[in-house]
Order: sequence, then C-alpha cells, then structure tokens
Amino acid sequence: MALSDDQIADLVAGTLKDLGRGRYTELATDLQGFEVLPRVLKKGKINFIANGTGVQRNIMIDDGGAAKHVGLFSEDVTSAPDHLAQYTVPWRHSQTHWVFDRRETQMNSGPSAIVDMVKMRRAGAMISLAKLMEQSFFGKPVDSSDNITPFGLDYWITPSQTQGFNGGNPSGFAAGAGGIDSAAYPRWANYTDGYTTVNKADLITKMRKAHRLTNFVSPISIPDYRKGAGQNFRIYVNEVTIAALETLGEAQNENLGRDLASMDGMITFRKNPLVYVPYLDADTTDPVRMINWNSFHINFLKGEYLRQDGPQKKADAHNVFEAHIDLTWNTDCDNRRLHADIRKSSS
Repeated sequence: MALSDDQIADLVAGTLKDLGRGRYTELATDLQGFEVLPRVLKKGKINFIANGTGVQRNIMIDDGGAAKHVGLFSEDVTSAPDHLAQYTVPWRHSQTHWVFDRRETQMNSGPSAIVDMVKMRRAGAMISLAKLMEQSFFGKPVDSSDNITPFGLDYWITPSQTQGFNGGNPSGFAAGAGGIDSAAYPRWANYTDGYTTVNKADLITKMRKAHRLTNFVSPISIPDYRKGAGQNFRIYVNEVTIAALETLGEAQNENLGRDLASMDGMITFRKNPLVYVPYLDADTTDPVRMINWNSFHINFLKGEYLRQDGPQKKADAHNVFEAHIDLTWNTDCDNRRLHADIRKSSS
C-alpha cells in the first residue's frame, strides 16, 4: 500500500519542522558509545581472509613432556606426541539497508531541504549495524545449534567464580570454543575470578594477579595507551564499575587541583585503559573483561567487508529505491590464556 506524503515521518520532520538547517539530533539508540564498529573501521585493525568457508587455526596445546633427567648409559625412550589442536570458526553474515521514495528526494530538495534525507537514512542503517555488532561482540550464540550469530567475547572468554585458568567451554557448546574441549585440553582456558567489592583489597588485588598471570603488557607511557600498546590491551567495564573505579582513583590522588571529576575519561589500570562499554550496563555481574587484542581478532571475508549494493529500484515498488550493506565476519581467539574475566560474586 502506497503512503501519502504526510505519512512519511522522515519527510514531515525534515521539511516542515524548524530543526535548523543541516543538522539533527541523533537519538536513534540508547547506547552512549560503541567499541566494535569504530575499531573495525580503523586502518590496520582489519583482518581480511581471502577465501574459504571460515577461519582455521592450529594451536600448540602441549609441549609433549620430552625433557627428563637421565643416568649414565640410559636407554633412549622417545615418542612423538600430538602437540597441536585445531579450531575452526565459520563465517557469519550481517546486513543493514535503507530505502527512499523517488518523490521524497524531490520534495526534500531546494529551499525546503533541512537535512539530506538519504544521508540520514543511511546513518540510521549504520547505527543499527553498529548496535548489532556491539551486541554480538559482547555476547555469544545461544548454543551450538545457532548458525547465524557471530562468536563474541562470551563465547571465547567464559566466566567462573574460581580463581585461576578456569574459563572452560562456553555454555551450550559441549565441544568447546572453536571445537577444542577445555576438559581434554585444560590449557585452552581463560583466567577467571570473582569479587565482591570495588576496592584495593578485593577487586584491585584480583586484577593485579590477573594482570600478571595473563601476561598483560603495560605501555611505556600514559599517552601511549590512546594510540599505541594500550589499543591492544583494554579492560572493558560497565558504568557502575567505571564510576566506582573513578572514585577509587580520585581518593588516592593527592594532586586533584580544582577538577571535580579528574578521573573521567582517563582512568587506567597499570597504564592500560579502562573502557566504559554501555552495552555491559545490563549485566548485573559487573564484569571486568581484560582483553588482549594481539590474540583476539575480528575477521572479514575479503570483498564482503561493508559491501554496498544500490541504491537501486525495488522490484515491487517502482518509485522506491533501496540500498543494502553486507558484512561477512566472525571473531577468533588464538590464545585464551591471555585474557581474564572477573565478575561480581552472586552471593
């Protein structure tokens, strides 16, 4: 059914209301910021795979235990154990789109044009894609029967209240992350811990231990975390946790001056950035995710990276044009022991 002019909400808002020329307020999402899509769009952060049905990696999971002490004239006892395990990651496909009626562009042109309607529609489509990628990255598929959702942090980096390398198989995936069973290969596990209070005696002490045992690297200087090593070592938290850590940081600083919020936007742990992720606000366990991007990758199929088709005429509506953006991607982690998940105890 064709829409009349006054039923097209974007057209009415863009031409009849006094919004101020060339601008509009973006209230299309509840999230205050995104971590995934801006990182994906950065030059040098894109990992392209030329072809194939997915990503495959070989992992040296054991040293074989060949070394031993011997006595004089001891007979040689040799063996060739299996050193490698292999994980596979299938491709996942995401898309977004926008449409417009040919007549809308005519009515939204000339002196009546308040905003570029087509650009606004495209911006809305990209915001929708950013939200979807954020949700996917900080989550996981429901279980092994889900062949649509990309693998996220909750798939590769799993929680446990027990201190140590106890982040085993993700829930719903008995075969293990990437198809490697942590029960069979105990080293295929991330570091975990639980905390009760955001203070030095509890959370900070446990973060220090996690930092050492996962070989988290500290940048040489504070400015470096913005564009150097700190881009590869990031700690993701929600608003409740970042606020508590900022308060803790200010309490130990004797040179605050007149800045009433001196830690805002620059709180660090051992010179690694603590990054507020709005999507994690819904997580009542207040997780602290210590991620080493040197071993965590977002992969894209070459030629299918934000590929745009159109605008072109819609087959069943001759005045309507549509454009589609497609993305073939997934994540992989080649060393789970370099990551930590610390979250609030349920008790």
